[in-house]
Amino acid sequence: MTNSIDELDLMGTGNAIFAIGTNTTECHPIIGLGMMKAAQRGAKLIIADPRAITLTQHADVWLRLKPGTDVALLNGLAHVLITEGLADEKFIAERTEGYEEFRASAMRYTPAYAETITTVPAELIYKAARIIGTARTTATYYTMGITQHTSGVDNVRSVANIAMLTGNMGKALTGVNPLRGQNNVQGSCDMGTLPDVFPGYQKVRLPEVREKFSKAWEIELSETTGLTIPEVLHEIEHGNVKGLFVFGENPMRSDPDINHVKHCLEAVDFLVVQDIFLTETAELADVVLPGATFAEKDGTFSSTERRVQLIRKAIDPIGNSKADWQILAELIKRMGIKTKYNSPEDIFNEMRALTPSYGGITYSRLENEKLQWPCPSEDHKGTPVLHVDKFVRGKGSFFAADYKEPAELPDADFPLVLTTGRVTAHYHTGTMTRRCWGLDGLRPEEMLEINPADAKRFGIEDNGYVVVTSRRGELRARAQVTERVPEGLTFITFHFSESPGNILTNSATDPETGTPEFKVCAVKVRAGSAEKHPAKPYNINNVSA
Repeated sequence: MTNSIDELDLMGTGNAIFAIGTNTTECHPIIGLGMMKAAQRGAKLIIADPRAITLTQHADVWLRLKPGTDVALLNGLAHVLITEGLADEKFIAERTEGYEEFRASAMRYTPAYAETITTVPAELIYKAARIIGTARTTATYYTMGITQHTSGVDNVRSVANIAMLTGNMGKALTGVNPLRGQNNVQGSCDMGTLPDVFPGYQKVRLPEVREKFSKAWEIELSETTGLTIPEVLHEIEHGNVKGLFVFGENPMRSDPDINHVKHCLEAVDFLVVQDIFLTETAELADVVLPGATFAEKDGTFSSTERRVQLIRKAIDPIGNSKADWQILAELIKRMGIKTKYNSPEDIFNEMRALTPSYGGITYSRLENEKLQWPCPSEDHKGTPVLHVDKFVRGKGSFFAADYKEPAELPDADFPLVLTTGRVTAHYHTGTMTRRCWGLDGLRPEEMLEINPADAKRFGIEDNGYVVVTSRRGELRARAQVTERVPEGLTFITFHFSESPGNILTNSATDPETGTPEFKVCAVKVRAGSAEKHPAKPYNINNVSA
């Protein structure tokens, strides 16, 4: 996030919130509550989402776009902002570059043309753009509804275009604010768990960066960029990846096209899984290393707003489990590499010495201060708002993006679109929440949302069982006949082992990031039997009605 979560508490009349591709009240309930309270105080709320999520009930404008058409919608908004004189010309001239090329592209996306792609009525595009352009401040929020597409990078850049076009960057109550999907995704990325960077987003390809880390770690580091997750699976199939270490992840439920994932994990020569429970992925492993939960270890988390938070263990690790850092340090040592870590603080201090954005953050400061990176020195107060005087790259770059269709569209054989997401009761693949009696009781089984017109067309009854099939696999779930989804669209989660939503999804990815297109694939639905699901996850290759 460029800005801070608590800015929502300051929003009211004269401010605006633009939330696109984010079911915030379900996936980030505290932030979602903040948005609704801001709307109650008079802030204008613009929601772009195909489904009738909770936030749409509070919205001043609901842009109910066709899944995968975000670029066309955002270009349509940009067209109105430019043609009606609502762009911040001073900000554009002083703080940005590439505007003329972007402007020429956006001018082709009249609201009438955008409507033909998105199905959003042109008058609503005008109304939303005028709110964004006339509000004192507009803060933009997005999540995986923007990124999990084959056009994900174009989507994100188009979101940034709107913020720069209106000068809503570098000051309070504005910004481009991606909400991270899990509690330490931001911290993991900060620490270099991306294939092309070391900690602090320092590029592997830069010789001076490699030299710095090679010297600190006393080992020669490669200039070769690593593989994305889809590339790892591809290379397993081609015999180029022989071993795989899965750490705190459950790709047998969280990755698309699970049958393909299963094939790859069974094919790899050596699979190690480090996790707190025996997940579906861990069940396939040659070795399982039992890690510790958050309550059993010390360390730091970095939240979605770049806030670094100190945690202390409440209990010692149970059984043979160990804190993750201890497991990794022992592995490194046994591989012949010197280690000098005696505590998480030792690791943190090494990291901050090598990572300028964390340089001024210390454990002692975190005891009493609220710090957000970048915090380059110990007398620095942290950075609640990014890009105040200038962008990190100097000038912000506009990007001219054109609408591209999703990789898989409905046809005669698979006539419906499926999109995926979450519900409040469950977290990610359900590894933890489905072991909690109260949470599992709130949502004990999978529900496929389907529009009443489609339900009638395919003979589906509300609360009856259905079989959902894509080109990659099929599952059984209950039907929830609802106008929450428009005609032609269905919705499912990926929380349930006995109904794994990602057995259906498409593994097509964004060409730049390798992020799969979880949000759009083609399916068909038919009525199934009332036979109960097996108590234990079934063989995912064999589903019968």
